[in-house]
Amino acid sequence: MTQEEYSRAYRDMLLIRRFEERTGQLYGMGLIGGFCHLYIGQEAVVVGVQMALKQGDKIVTSYRDHGHMLACGMEARGVMAELTGRATGYSRGKGGSMHMFSKKEHFYGGHGIVGAQVSIGAGLAFSNKYRGTDEVAVAYMGDGASNQGQVYESFNMAALQKLPCIFVIENNQYGMGTSAARSSASQALYKNGEPWGIPGRQVDGMDVVAVREAAREAVAYCRAGKGPFLLEMSTYRYRGHSMSDPAKYRTRDEVEAMRRDHDAIERVRKALIDLGIDEKALKAIDDEIKALVADAAEFAQTSPEPDPSELWTDILVES
Repeated sequence: MTQEEYSRAYRDMLLIRRFEERTGQLYGMGLIGGFCHLYIGQEAVVVGVQMALKQGDKIVTSYRDHGHMLACGMEARGVMAELTGRATGYSRGKGGSMHMFSKKEHFYGGHGIVGAQVSIGAGLAFSNKYRGTDEVAVAYMGDGASNQGQVYESFNMAALQKLPCIFVIENNQYGMGTSAARSSASQALYKNGEPWGIPGRQVDGMDVVAVREAAREAVAYCRAGKGPFLLEMSTYRYRGHSMSDPAKYRTRDEVEAMRRDHDAIERVRKALIDLGIDEKALKAIDDEIKALVADAAEFAQTSPEPDPSELWTDILVES
């Protein structure tokens, strides 16, 4: 990638990392309620894929969704306000961590039902094809969701109708509290689409360059009208499955080794230094991101809560 592209990737990944760290702090302070799943460690996946997309392409994902929102252009203020249940949030404070949307940025949710978003992704791809555009839909899922029945139904429909859908499995090695090696008979998830003739690739999801190149291949395949494509991103989450998960099913040494040897942000930072970017310039990016996240947290905490009348909105469509 060029120096400019590396800088963009560094900034976008760092924003997600710092935003999620602050989200964890606010959750611990009781300012965020309900379920909350952090994306720390997996930043290269969504940032790399996003670098291969264009305006109009559609995104849908699971409940581990804050990083996807930020990567597709949703403002940190609006996302944080939604997390804290404020009226200025993307779903006016009623969606919370797992259920916010942005029609403007073509982000169709976080979804709390495991695997349900994959069927929606196929539907978005169907819409693209029906309208005659060359836009693609990207449906993210975790390794745990990849074995859900509706995922294979979506594979069948997408292959049968040659839908422009990129299925992205974010294999972070653990489905909730169980190792993927213990919960899936298929250990090569990128091959799961083979019965329907869906091509797949396994990618180092801790390398934003590798992710971008694989995503470009998948996007080109879909835009050419050839049908769906499957990408398995081998990645890793540093925190527990959710904020309530102590993650005792893995050792501290395992997590520290991943941080030390495979951290995606540190890899890009080193690449920028090799390209001639000095520490002062990187510090300026760091300071900018810290200020942006601090502003988002302040905005969220000082924004009003929804009016009680909001209980009666968005529950019925009148024709």
